[in-house]
Amino acid sequence: MARRSKTAGITTDSAGNKTIDKIYLKERVFARLGAISQQQAEEYLAARVEAIRRQKLYGERPQKTFREAAIRYLRENGANASIDDDAWHIDLVDLWIGELPLQQVHDGTLEPFKAHRLKVDKVSPTTLKRTLEVVRKIVNASARSYRDDRGNTWLPTAPLLTMPSLNPRKPYALSWEEQRELFGRLPRHLARMALFAVNTGCREQEVCRLRWEWEQRFPELGASVFVIPANFGGRRRNSGVKNGEDRLVVLNRVARSVIEECRGQHPQFVFVYLQRKGRRYEPVSRMNNTAWQRARDVCQLPVRVHDLKHTFGRRLRAAGVGLETRRVLLGHKNDDITVHYSPAEVRELLEAVERLAETPPTTLLKVVRGA
Repeated sequence: MARRSKTAGITTDSAGNKTIDKIYLKERVFARLGAISQQQAEEYLAARVEAIRRQKLYGERPQKTFREAAIRYLRENGANASIDDDAWHIDLVDLWIGELPLQQVHDGTLEPFKAHRLKVDKVSPTTLKRTLEVVRKIVNASARSYRDDRGNTWLPTAPLLTMPSLNPRKPYALSWEEQRELFGRLPRHLARMALFAVNTGCREQEVCRLRWEWEQRFPELGASVFVIPANFGGRRRNSGVKNGEDRLVVLNRVARSVIEECRGQHPQFVFVYLQRKGRRYEPVSRMNNTAWQRARDVCQLPVRVHDLKHTFGRRLRAAGVGLETRRVLLGHKNDDITVHYSPAEVRELLEAVERLAETPPTTLLKVVRGA
């Protein structure tokens, strides 16, 4: 239970974390300050109270925190398709700058966050840039749109935030031996997903969110395909087909075998895992998890989940599959091709992906089944 300090509005919980919750001149001052000293908490409260006093008496700009601006941003942009993704990035950075006044959000105060994401979390500069772009949206809105009851913007000017230098890593195509070693170290459910991805060219979320209702059968070919809707994941982060078109997924015999092993496990999703607690099958939210990263590190391979798609494309080209066919199989945007394929067209695509199942003669199915 939190105990109050001698200063009204400051409480301390059992772990020593300070919280401020006070009403001053009809304005609420609220902040979770963490394990700081009583003096530091009192100084923070005094600064906020003085800012409110000066705002009320002299019309100075309000001292809004980044968190307050972020909450308003989320509330006013709730209808945007990207809002869930923005909220995810805000959660990441809030731990570092959430309590800071907007005037203190700049390159200097963001530097510890950027260093942690790059060096500890080991994210790419591109991923970090997406978070900083959301921060930039919020501070720009605070300098242009968000105003107090006197018409003053929350920020006089928006800071110029420096974006990280992007040095995109080149795609890495797995050799057959590297694939065998990597997949053999993955948990059974994850090995299935990886084997499916490298034989179909699907992106991570296309595999994770694959549904049985998207399967279309071609009895005359003895085969089936999946047609993934353009916006298949609602507003989930990184969901939806990248080019905004429905995605045709053609299955060679390796991919079909994986699908048949999954059939009947879950009424909705193709790829699931057996949850130990409750002993029921649940969908997999991501492939790039701890198990994937551990297997990759053990094998000493600089491979990402997305490299499975690159491997698929590289093998198609090596097998002599033409550019136009590769574009369809990889799900690239092509205005000349529709997803309403005839059996003859599906047969041509099927023959192309079957070339990958034939080289080399042995596949990893026995690894997956025996895991």
